[in-house]
Amino acid sequence: MSRREIQWYPGHIAKAEKQLKKNLEKVDLVIEVRDARIPISTSHPYLERWLQGKQHLLVINRRDMICLEARQKWDQWFRMQGQSPLWCNAKDGTGVKLLQDAAIRTGDKLNTRRRARGMKNRPVRALTLGFPNVGKSALINRLVRKKVVESSRKAGVTRSLRWIKIGQDLDLLDAPGVLPPRLEDQKAALKLAFCDDIGQAAYDIELVTIAFLKMLQRLETDRLSGFQVEMLESRYGLAVKDNNSEEWLKLVADRHASGDQRRMAYKILDDFRKGFLGLITLELPNA
Repeated sequence: MSRREIQWYPGHIAKAEKQLKKNLEKVDLVIEVRDARIPISTSHPYLERWLQGKQHLLVINRRDMICLEARQKWDQWFRMQGQSPLWCNAKDGTGVKLLQDAAIRTGDKLNTRRRARGMKNRPVRALTLGFPNVGKSALINRLVRKKVVESSRKAGVTRSLRWIKIGQDLDLLDAPGVLPPRLEDQKAALKLAFCDDIGQAAYDIELVTIAFLKMLQRLETDRLSGFQVEMLESRYGLAVKDNNSEEWLKLVADRHASGDQRRMAYKILDDFRKGFLGLITLELPNA
């Protein structure tokens, strides 16, 4: 099978990016959200130009989907880069209070400066920014403690910008997931597809699943990845090492999906995304 290039820049993202640029001047703080399984690939290449000297909080969501040792290694790596990541799990709320406290501290500093200039206090205005489906809306719902924005396990649910008030100290601007108009790094684009952080219209599910299986075989040699080939073999009842990835997918499809490789490919990626294949880190520090 030949591999087709992964590109996805639907109209609602292009429109949202234009709205985003217009609202940036109103924002004091950018809360950047990344996916713990691929914390480098979910770093937006335009982030620095959007920050423009604003305060920045790095939030790494889905901490529950990677092992503790990998999280500790990544945390150490980020701190060596001068960043202090906040690790969250929007599903159960772990780490969300720490995020809220960090945002409010930023507001306290802002209001100290405002008072020194004879101005009144106001809530800190924060923008949540990140790739599609990294968990921004779920984090906002946790902060508000009720469902105020639509949240889903697929990319492209949030389609417009919206201000949301969180208590007296914090106003959040919820923005759709933003992607660059062109994905130059196709290895990173593949990882976005693996993790469902890009629309499914962007790729061929069978080709991406085969690439995913090949990546798992490479990761097996690194303990930090958390991948154990036994999890894959026990779930689908077929040894991996005896077959290449394309042959293995065909054999598993014959066994579980009446030969429908496309349906089996969806199943395998969905199992990974739901954590049924274990706590797997697809990116490792300095790898």
